[in-house]
Amino acid sequence: MTAETGGLIDRRERPVALSERLRMLAGMVTAGNRVADVGCDHAFLSIYLVQTGKCPGCLAMDVRKGPLAGAEEHIAAHRLEEYIETRLSDGLAAYHTGEAETLVCAGMGGRLMERLLTEGGEKTRSFEELILQPQSEIPGLRRFLRAGGFVILQEDAVYEEGKYYFAMRAVYGGGNQEAGRRPEKQRTPAGGLLFREQGSKALCHEDLEELYDLYGEQLLLGRHPVLGQYLSRRLRAVERLLEQLQQSDTSRSRERQRELYQEKGQLEKALALF
Repeated sequence: MTAETGGLIDRRERPVALSERLRMLAGMVTAGNRVADVGCDHAFLSIYLVQTGKCPGCLAMDVRKGPLAGAEEHIAAHRLEEYIETRLSDGLAAYHTGEAETLVCAGMGGRLMERLLTEGGEKTRSFEELILQPQSEIPGLRRFLRAGGFVILQEDAVYEEGKYYFAMRAVYGGGNQEAGRRPEKQRTPAGGLLFREQGSKALCHEDLEELYDLYGEQLLLGRHPVLGQYLSRRLRAVERLLEQLQQSDTSRSRERQRELYQEKGQLEKALALF
């Protein structure tokens, strides 16, 4: 990867069009950082970041030869071979510490993401920031990051083509001065209760941590409209399922009802924060 964007990039060329979910990721990347994109697919994100001048260079990596070949074709079509390097890699296996400041990992399930980050070891912890967009098992990934010493500083969400996408920006060790900071009115008092100005309801620390893992601390505290839409829709879906299950009296049906009533309570608590 080159250290600087030079005159070879035609700034008159219209940047490649990104989906809403990729635009969300691009918006989280710190300007001026070099980026390692794990699971780059066709490298549209890397192309956009370099074209717009946000990043001086990118390392586009994928474990699959097919998508990587497609990425190379797209990079060549935009004449960005000097700025974007492709590399066949399972996670960070082919990455060398110090080649980038930002790690982007998207388009895969949360458990696979956990495996790749775990296997990356010190490589993972060497990045200034992780930009993550898990497709599933999101609460588990949030718990994994917290247990591993990472702090989630930023979260975002979009709704695109009938699907919700959630992304987060995390740093290791909370070294960034932003890490862990909340306005005083939102901090948890010594008594373990969080009070909000909107009403008299209070949540215990355990309930709050559970909601943060399920739906995202930054999204909840920021009352993100896409999260609010997701919560409302999911609550309606859960209520419909409960109505249907009440027609059955099997052990499996009763167990499923217990699960749904638990989720209903979580959704209602989250919506109360809005």
